[in-house]
Amino acid sequence: MNKGDLSRFILSIKEFNTKKPIRSIRENEKNKSDIDRLKNKDNNGLVSISCYCLNPNHFHFILKQKIDGGISEFFKRLLGGYTMYFNKSHHRNGALFQGKFKSKLIKDDQYFLMIRPYVNTNYLIHDIPEEKGHLVLSSCKEYDDLDFNLVAKEEAINILEFYGSNKNFKNECLKVIAMIREERGKVLLSDNEDI
Repeated sequence: MNKGDLSRFILSIKEFNTKKPIRSIRENEKNKSDIDRLKNKDNNGLVSISCYCLNPNHFHFILKQKIDGGISEFFKRLLGGYTMYFNKSHHRNGALFQGKFKSKLIKDDQYFLMIRPYVNTNYLIHDIPEEKGHLVLSSCKEYDDLDFNLVAKEEAINILEFYGSNKNFKNECLKVIAMIREERGKVLLSDNEDI
């Protein structure tokens, strides 16, 4: 709904990606030192994030499971915890997300080559209204700036080594997005469109 909701979703991604039991983000934030935050960044997670795109009405992740059942546990915590926050702050109740999360195991190399650019720049596939553009957050910014916040550094290194550079990865993303938009009968992106 707003920038505050997006910020809380980002915080939820970070806080719920842990093997440790978690009760309340508010309590965790109060009791956590800066040293604890640094220690927990990549070490104790349920999943490693490779690419993501948070759109105003849906999101995508490419995740690597770090423990058995890690992806399911991560989404159970993320979706349940965020729903509690959202319902409380918007004075509503009930389900926030439609159905269970959908996942697909990536076994095929061809599919893997397409899915990384697809997720990284997913917002370019959709016609997101201009007034909702500020509610989009994607790993493409992290790869462009080489400043990794949600993306695990190990996953970023693997992608950057595969493509040779962040510029090559960005170019591949734009090629894949243009191809998908064309398949769906959408206008191609203009050369001056920002990503």
